[in-house]
Amino acid sequence: MSVVFGIIVGLFILMLLVTGHELGHFIAARRNGVEVEEFGIGFPPRAIAWRKVDGKWRRIKKTEWKKMPGEGLVLSLNWLPIGGFCQMKGESDADTRKGSFGRANFWRKTKILFAGVAMNWLMAFIVLTVLAWIGMPHLLSNQFQIDEDTQLVVKRPVTIGEVKKGSPADLVNLHEGDIVRQMRFVGCSEPGCEVSDGERVQITTTGDLLAFNEKYAGQKVWMTYERNSDVMTAEIQLNGADDEYILGATIGDLIYYRNTWSAPVVGFMTTLQLTGETFKGIGELVWNLFSGVARQLNIFDSGARQSGAEAVQKAGDSVSGPVGIIGVLFPNMLSSGINTLLFLTAIISISLACMNVLPIPALDGGRWLLILIFKLRKKKLTKETEEKIVGRAFAALLIIVAIVTVLDIVRLIR
Repeated sequence: MSVVFGIIVGLFILMLLVTGHELGHFIAARRNGVEVEEFGIGFPPRAIAWRKVDGKWRRIKKTEWKKMPGEGLVLSLNWLPIGGFCQMKGESDADTRKGSFGRANFWRKTKILFAGVAMNWLMAFIVLTVLAWIGMPHLLSNQFQIDEDTQLVVKRPVTIGEVKKGSPADLVNLHEGDIVRQMRFVGCSEPGCEVSDGERVQITTTGDLLAFNEKYAGQKVWMTYERNSDVMTAEIQLNGADDEYILGATIGDLIYYRNTWSAPVVGFMTTLQLTGETFKGIGELVWNLFSGVARQLNIFDSGARQSGAEAVQKAGDSVSGPVGIIGVLFPNMLSSGINTLLFLTAIISISLACMNVLPIPALDGGRWLLILIFKLRKKKLTKETEEKIVGRAFAALLIIVAIVTVLDIVRLIR
């Protein structure tokens, strides 16, 4: 039931973010003299529509949809809850009719095309500012904060999850749900080892436990933990620093950082930080994909082919499409609380902004670049040329989305 609810919430949030993006185009178009023929929430088929007639909004009959009389903006609700759209008059750059997108000058086209991107960044900033006020999850190792105005709020302490059989946690009989409270180093007998017997570390976050494990990896320590309100102590041998799990168990917490006067600053800086991380991730994805494919074509070096296959696999694992986001990420984040869900919402909004900036003809940044290139060449961008370039790019994107969707489904059913 929680998965179904998570999918519903995910669909709603994605539709909200895409509709917000299209609202940016809508506002910019209206402010820059370009007529908007229809603004829709969701994608067709159409469910219901309204048009403003004689200063009043009236519902349009279904029989009038195919050939709607009169001029003016149409507002519609559509059946597919996967986004929204803003249909402007004459969206081709070659259209020179009054009130068309094509007739607008280059600066106005720039504002209209990038207004959706700006709206996504604005939405992320608003969400992150609210989170900074009510409680911001810290999911980045170096996430921005202002120490003088930051309060740590522990919603769930460091808790043991799944225990790996034969692991240090299993050997001392740790159970899922046990809460780690304190770690104490008790010394070691290795040659040259500096003994600091009695050094205690209070474990508030997983970061505290990570730091302790890194410092005393492979050594025996005393751990104080809580089970059903009972406080217990056990001597445990830490895993090596390179081992996958601390103590041989999954470990998690739920903590937030609250700000007061600095909330807008934290919201703004976190938006910039996440934007940088998103562009960095896109760059690594492209590099791993193309360099991996290039190395796999090396028929003389099996090692290069192996490393190429690993790079391509890494690129595939780092990509998540609609199925992965809605079917996996949203249900998981929903179980972690509303604050974490809002943080994911801000990340996706920033990702939409960053993706639409890229010079891909089917996206806002690519359309702008196409217009710019023909403007600099002082050549007319005909409707046929524009449709051919954008259409082919859009088809390529659909193929990529289809591939990613298949990978998401495979990961989901494993």
